[in-house]
Amino acid sequence: MTVRVERVDLPGIGVRTDVITASGRRVSVVSQRSGERDLALFDIDDPDASTDTIALTDDEAGAIAELLGASIAVSRLSGVSDKVPGLFTEEISLPSDSKFIGRPMGATKARTLTSSSIVAISRGTEIIASPTPDVILQRGDVIIAVGTRKGLDMLSKIIDRGPS
Repeated sequence: MTVRVERVDLPGIGVRTDVITASGRRVSVVSQRSGERDLALFDIDDPDASTDTIALTDDEAGAIAELLGASIAVSRLSGVSDKVPGLFTEEISLPSDSKFIGRPMGATKARTLTSSSIVAISRGTEIIASPTPDVILQRGDVIIAVGTRKGLDMLSKIIDRGPS
C-alpha cells in the first residue's frame, strides 16, 4: 500500500508535510523555521483550509512519534506472527505486585527459561524497543514478547508469579 505524502514550502514560515489518508483526509506537520511544530488537520473539501491546529512542544511531538512508532512496530510483529506458523506475539502486563518491579528485566531469565524474547516494553507513552537486560522494570509496564505458544505461556506465568 502506497502512502501519499506531500511537502509544501511555506515562505517565511517553514515547511508543511502532509499525509493524505485513504479516506482523503489531510494530516499535516508544520515545521517552522524557529524549530516549533504544529499538527494540523485540513478540511476534506478544501486542502488549504485548516480545521484545527495544535502546537506541540518537543516532548509532546516525541510522545506522539513514540506512540505511533510503537503501534506500528507491534502491528508488524503481529503480522510476522501471522505469517510464521507457531510464532506468536503477546503483550503481558506486569502485575502491580510483581516481584520484578524495581529489578532488571534480565532477572526474569525470559529467554533462558522460556525461549521467548522480550522485544519491547510499553511504559505509559514511552516504548522501549529492544530492551537490554539491565532495563529496570516498573509498575504498569507492559512487556511485548515473541515466542512459541508454550514459551509465552511460561513467560506469562513467570511474570505473574516470579521465578519457580
